[in-house]
Amino acid sequence: MWQYFLARVKDNLHTVLAFSPVGNKFRERAQKFPSLFSQCAIDWFLQWPLEALVDVSKKFIGEFQVSCTKEVKAELVQHIGSVHNMVTEVCEQYFGQFRRRVFVTPKSYLSFLAFYKNLYQQKFDGLQKEEKAISDGLLKLEEAGEGVNVMKKELAKKDESLKKASEEVGVMLKELKKEGEKADIKQKEVSIIASNCEKQKD
Repeated sequence: MWQYFLARVKDNLHTVLAFSPVGNKFRERAQKFPSLFSQCAIDWFLQWPLEALVDVSKKFIGEFQVSCTKEVKAELVQHIGSVHNMVTEVCEQYFGQFRRRVFVTPKSYLSFLAFYKNLYQQKFDGLQKEEKAISDGLLKLEEAGEGVNVMKKELAKKDESLKKASEEVGVMLKELKKEGEKADIKQKEVSIIASNCEKQKD
């Protein structure tokens, strides 16, 4: 029974190992564990078609909050898939020209999507802060304008009262001038009387 069990396990047990060809780890694993690559059936997964890239982009970007219309968001989803597809084609051109292989894997695409979402959120938050700062500044300017208008009204009232006070002061100065002239006349009369008194005394 035990031998039968082991035989069944050997016949039906399948282990799937997924490796990314990007970086040095793939080469190191191939050198350290050659039996993995010599005894296994290797399936090389080629690049995703554009439709699959767009579907994955739609899954990640579709649920992401982007401040735009539905049409623009649909174009964005299509554009992200096209960009990754274009990078894959450029990698093939690079291999044809320099004979060096550069791999663009699904992990690279997922990293690209995550980077886009992170960068968009950073820029959006920055713009929100700037918009809030500008709104606060405009509000302060509006409040300052209202304060200036209030001060203008108060200044106009003070100006009117100042005009009245200056008019009153002018009237008082005229009266004082008249009184001064009368005092001068009286002083002359007094000096004449004083001189007559002095003459009579002499």
